[in-house]
Amino acid sequence: MITGSYVALVTPFKNNDIDYNAVDKLIDFHHKNNTDGFVLCGTTGESPVLAADEKELFNRYIIQRSKIPVMIGTGTNNLKKTIADTQKAKDLGADFAMVITPYYNKPTQKGMYHYFKTVAQETDIPIIIYNVPSRTGINITAETTIKLAQECPDIIAVKEASGNIAQCTHIVKYSPEKFSLLSGEDMLNLPLMAIGAKGAVSVTANVVPQKLHDLINLCLEGKIQQAAKIHKELLEINKVLFIETSPIPVKEALYMMGLTENEIRLPLYHLEDESRAKLKQVLLDNSLI
Repeated sequence: MITGSYVALVTPFKNNDIDYNAVDKLIDFHHKNNTDGFVLCGTTGESPVLAADEKELFNRYIIQRSKIPVMIGTGTNNLKKTIADTQKAKDLGADFAMVITPYYNKPTQKGMYHYFKTVAQETDIPIIIYNVPSRTGINITAETTIKLAQECPDIIAVKEASGNIAQCTHIVKYSPEKFSLLSGEDMLNLPLMAIGAKGAVSVTANVVPQKLHDLINLCLEGKIQQAAKIHKELLEINKVLFIETSPIPVKEALYMMGLTENEIRLPLYHLEDESRAKLKQVLLDNSLI
């Protein structure tokens, strides 16, 4: 079973290349602050703008240096490519593969069931389904997720970023005991943990990894009131990190904190001045800069 606080890691750039000096800083930052695992090449990692060779070098580099488990985003809307990329993640030494629901194709629930089942059958790495309808235009239902969890031992979790607590509750109630629901939305980390989620894949953990680790750990220990205190402390941070399309704000935050350069790839662009001022004030209020 997968549990804990996994950071949806940014991909730091410098002069339009991956900045490996900054990568080293980020790895050390998360090791020192008890992050439970890295998630690479997901939404926050700007996976759509990374070339295949960049992804492979980046993933290999972090896997070789990481002291904690590594999950790699391998999903696409092309089944053959998803299978190849998922198996490559295993070959590189990743612990898990995160496979997003097929975007743009707009598959039916039956189509998604067969898609994920085929990926699981054709690879040999634990798989996390990634459900983020706001990005993909499609929602994988609780019933489809549960069916996959019951029939495919290698599908071990779902990262739920649908914002639908009723759907998440359904998954927690009826999926196998060893299947994990992971929060994929920082504003809902505490509510989802309270109904039985086992962890989070967090954008906010890029900035305050120790607090995310503590929040999730307290929930796993059943200390919901103590976790709620941290969750409320994180309210403004969680809000401001999504003031514009993620990962624009979190990359600006890491620059303000001195951990990365201030660089993002088109078609994403830097924060508007008003948003930047709000972000800076929240970081100052929380003694992060």
